[in-house]
Order: sequence, then C-alpha cells, then structure tokens
Amino acid sequence: MSETQKTLIRGAKVLGGEPQDVLIDGGVIAEVGTGLSAEGAEVVEAEGKILLPGLVDLHTHLREPGREDSETVLTGTQAAASGGYTAVFAMANTFPVADTAGVVEQVYRLGQEHGYCDVQPIGAVTVGLEGQKLAELGAMHESAAGVTVFSDDGKCVHDAVIMRRALEYVKAFGGVVAQHAQEPRLTEGAQMNEGTVSAELGLGGWPAVAEESIIARDVLLAEHVGSRVHICHLSTAGSVEIVRWAKSRGIDVTAEVTPHHLLLTDELVRSYNPVYKVNPPLRTEKDVMALREALADGTIDIVATDHAPHPHEDKDCEWAAAAMGMVGLETALSVVQQTMVETGLLDWAGVADRMSFKPAEIGRAGGHGRPVSAGEPANLVLVDADYRGAVDPAGFASRSRNTPYEGRELPGRVTHTWLRGKATLADGKLA
Repeated sequence: MSETQKTLIRGAKVLGGEPQDVLIDGGVIAEVGTGLSAEGAEVVEAEGKILLPGLVDLHTHLREPGREDSETVLTGTQAAASGGYTAVFAMANTFPVADTAGVVEQVYRLGQEHGYCDVQPIGAVTVGLEGQKLAELGAMHESAAGVTVFSDDGKCVHDAVIMRRALEYVKAFGGVVAQHAQEPRLTEGAQMNEGTVSAELGLGGWPAVAEESIIARDVLLAEHVGSRVHICHLSTAGSVEIVRWAKSRGIDVTAEVTPHHLLLTDELVRSYNPVYKVNPPLRTEKDVMALREALADGTIDIVATDHAPHPHEDKDCEWAAAAMGMVGLETALSVVQQTMVETGLLDWAGVADRMSFKPAEIGRAGGHGRPVSAGEPANLVLVDADYRGAVDPAGFASRSRNTPYEGRELPGRVTHTWLRGKATLADGKLA
C-alpha cells in the first residue's frame, strides 16, 4: 500500500454535491474547500467523480481460519478495498468457529497485519453455532478484538430462550445480536423461494414465513428485554412490514438488505445455475420492489454484502449439491447505484448513509462512517459513477469467483480507496 501521507483530491463531488478539493495529511482530512493546494502532495484529479466516506460492511465471510480455499483475510480485505470498503465485520462461521476470545483475536490480528481494511470479528452467539449453549460473549467483548456484534449467521438462533439470554447478555455492554432469520423446521429440504417458480421446477420451496416468523419473535424479545437486535439479509415484503411495525413501536431493531436481493429474482433459478443459489433465496419481483422502497424510506437501515466466497467445485455442480452464497464486496456499490441511485430512490448522500454511516453506527466501528470534513479520519472512496462495464470475475481480488453478475453490465467503478490516508486502491489497482 502507498505510504503517501499527503494527498490532494481535486474537484470531487463530495457525497454527490458540488465539486470540492479534499486535502489528506497524516491520516486525517486536513481541509475541505475549493482551490486548495499543498506542496509535495500527491494530486488525484477527481473531476466528475463521487467522493464518499469509506464503506462499511456489517456482513462479510472471510472464511479464515479453516476454509482458506474459499477466502483468506488477505484476499477478502483486498476484495473489500477494491469495492471501496475500509472496514468489514467478519462472520463467525469459520473452522474453528469464532466462539472464543482466542479465535476472534486471531481474525482481528490478521486484519491488522494485512491492512487493506479494518477487520472487526463477529462472535458466535452459541458454542459451535449449535444453538444449545451461549458462547463466551463477555470474553470476546473484553478481548483485544472488542467484539460488539454476535451472530450465528448461516444458522438461526432458533431457541427463543437462548435468543432471550443472548439479548440480555449483550445489553450489559451495548452489543447487538444479528439474527439469521430462518425457522429451520420450515426450510427442511428447501432449495429456493417457495412460489410459482419452485412449483414449476419441482424444487423444494423456502417459504417467506420461515423468515418472517423469526423476525416477529425476535423484535418482541428485543422489546421485552430492552436490547438491540439486528436482522441479517432481510428478503421478503412481509419482513419489511414487521420491521416497520417494530420501529413504529420504538423497538430497537435494525435491518440489512444485500445487493443481490435488491436486483435479482427467483426467475433466474429457471437456469438451474447454482450461482443463483443463496441463503435466504432470491425472492419475487414484488419482494425486490418492497426491499428497495424500504431501504429508501429507512425501514431497512443498511446495505450489507453477505460476501460468501466458495471454491469452484462447491458451486460448479448440480443445483441440489451446490453451496449457498455469492461473492459481493467488489460489486456491491455498482448494484446499489443501479437499483437505488439510477432509479431515483436514493442520492449519493443516501448511499453514504446506508453503506457507511449507519453500518458503522450499528457495529460501533470507531473511526469509520464519519463525515468528509476537516479533522476526520481519511477513510474515503472515490467512485467513477459514469463508468459502464461488464463484470469480469477473472479480475476479482477475492479468491472465489461465484458472482451472479458475470458478463452483466453494471454502472460505476471504484477508482481509489484510502484507509487512514493510505491508498489501498489507486487507479483501480490494489496499492
């Protein structure tokens, strides 16, 4: 990575507004204005480009330790930097599971060592993700990693008593439980969204109520306990209405949507291409439209990638045997530009809110999700919003290539990413 300590970004549209110059010096934003100059500074000509605070992903699978054939902390954070992210939260479903202070500290230190973005480990809610016994929540919080977000993502905390205890425990230190909302008994043998397409294809259906029933239970538990709950990868119109209702009651709930659930529908499963197999499954056009509207009006708080890398052999097989998941770090901003900005549902300031400010706030990511103003840490991303190009996974920094967008034309391209003033991506290349 570039060690340049002084950089002048010239003529960028800060949060999509009027062109301004931004001077970075010593890891912080020294000045924002017009006509700035700085002797000895590296100058980045940014006319026409959008400058945003560095993106924050509350839902990333880095796979290390244990599944380094899919991804490592190094390759995952390089993918993050390529996509404009300066901080990611690493899910706990590794091997071994991140359910102890030792494992979360290992992931945290690997992130510090590689330095392409900050890595904040997410701790497991239950031992081994088995849903039977609470993991070492307090020890993980008090460790060097300072864990504040806990999730069994990949599995649901299906036992209401365990979920209540977790919510009570994390309340003591301001933590949050991020729930993978999936009632397991309702999704046994499920292969895709339950609906017209699943019936026509003869594939096991994954009903919307399997998600919605868990969300309804958990927002009521959060209200009862007086704790925070976060809903991972919300995917149905019904889920939107439950979260909207909970917020109207003053329940402390936040929710995320993935880029792929903002764009793709279950109609794509007709191809039987396992690249479209994901958990939760791709839903209907009605659901997609409801998710977009909810993200626009703030019912859904953030966009999170659920970046889920898999090796070639785990996806290039018959549908039933294929692993669930898609990579997303390197395409997320482009998908949000297409589905939310170009449709007029969000402006660039709204994108900054949903992809930087709010996720940093939910996860307590200090130094991230800050305004682009003097004195703030220089965690920034520069976007060429006028770019159009087909997605080529061969150019990904991620170790895996399981993207649903191969060959699809998407708008926008991240050209530069700065982490505390150091370029992690420059002119579209890892620094």
